[in-house]
Amino acid sequence: MRFLDDIRPTARNAPPSGIVEVHLEGLKRPGTAKLWVGEGSLPTPAHIRDAAVRSLLAGETFYTHQAGLPELREALCRYHDRLYGPFGGRPADAARFIITGSGMHAIQMAASLVTGAGDEVIVPTPAWPNAPAAAALCGASMCEVPMRFGPSGWDLDPDDLKAAITPRTRAIFVNSPGNPTGWVASRDRLAAILDIARQHGIWIVADEVYGRFCYLDGVMVAPSFHEVAEPEDRLIFVNTFSKNWAMTGWRIGWIEVPAALNATVQNLVQYTTSGTAVFMQRAAVEALDNGEDFLAFQIARARDNRAAVIAALAATDGVTMSPPDGAFYLFFSVEGESDTRRLCLDMVREAGVGIAPGTAFGRGGERFMRLCFAGDPQDITAALDRLPAWLATRRGLGGGR
Repeated sequence: MRFLDDIRPTARNAPPSGIVEVHLEGLKRPGTAKLWVGEGSLPTPAHIRDAAVRSLLAGETFYTHQAGLPELREALCRYHDRLYGPFGGRPADAARFIITGSGMHAIQMAASLVTGAGDEVIVPTPAWPNAPAAAALCGASMCEVPMRFGPSGWDLDPDDLKAAITPRTRAIFVNSPGNPTGWVASRDRLAAILDIARQHGIWIVADEVYGRFCYLDGVMVAPSFHEVAEPEDRLIFVNTFSKNWAMTGWRIGWIEVPAALNATVQNLVQYTTSGTAVFMQRAAVEALDNGEDFLAFQIARARDNRAAVIAALAATDGVTMSPPDGAFYLFFSVEGESDTRRLCLDMVREAGVGIAPGTAFGRGGERFMRLCFAGDPQDITAALDRLPAWLATRRGLGGGR
């Protein structure tokens, strides 16, 4: 305890992850259907791994550009131009992109750029807990704005955002498609949020990690702030290679900022990681330029898994949910269950199914649970063979699905 008293309160008081708690419990139990974390079951494609191997065999093991390899930043420009077209009428500018040591590293740098002691960050909740935690570690306080849940699903009311703004507000964190809710902001909703930020002179940190996983009819890529903003807007994008190309273990991502902040962000890279390994960046170029077939397969598999999960839980008495429009999570509640932390721990121990409790995701999510459906269809099937029956037994209904 003496040592704890001698460290910074922001570090000492950082909340433990409710997701990790269930994960650790599940690891003790072989055969658990592991649906608690946000990743699929496939390894990184061979052609992406081969690009890294070629780099290592070529001896590319030295320090490199703090901003990232020019080849990778140009590949990001091509990728963004393909997805969104010209940003503000202009092709993507490599000066806007800096390579990071994961999407989480990008979020930490975004928080360092725009928040500090005494500042406030607005976070629509339920939300992935790591993002507000990054702001808190910078000394900022989090203002949670609960999203609204109704028959048509989750949504963020711009009037709720406006009401939350104070003279101390420095930024709004917007994650769409959303983790854990699967909410996808429409283009009009993004424009409304941007208009609020412009009016008040505050930043938007846009987490569009799940932008390629969108299930709206006729929509291949989720709406993006790239489609409604100008390059001069107070807008920071954070992203990662983890989800699209099965690279969660690589720890490589990117941050996109107004070009005028390039040197500042490079300094932050210098004082955090001093750059990302060259072999990882070579793999990232390969993913961007030649990874569309694999990504299409991942999206199709997630879509099929989504349909199976929705069908099974929709037929389960007491379950409330809204089909997610994006990402790869189903966020659902069970009638009569208010302590989802305890429910999820019991589920691991008794049903062999591991999902994340809504208590991990902030206000508005407490009575829900997050199930990741990005993985192996056999794991999803195993979970669906156990979960509905276990829930029915727990509720005293004694039936199957």
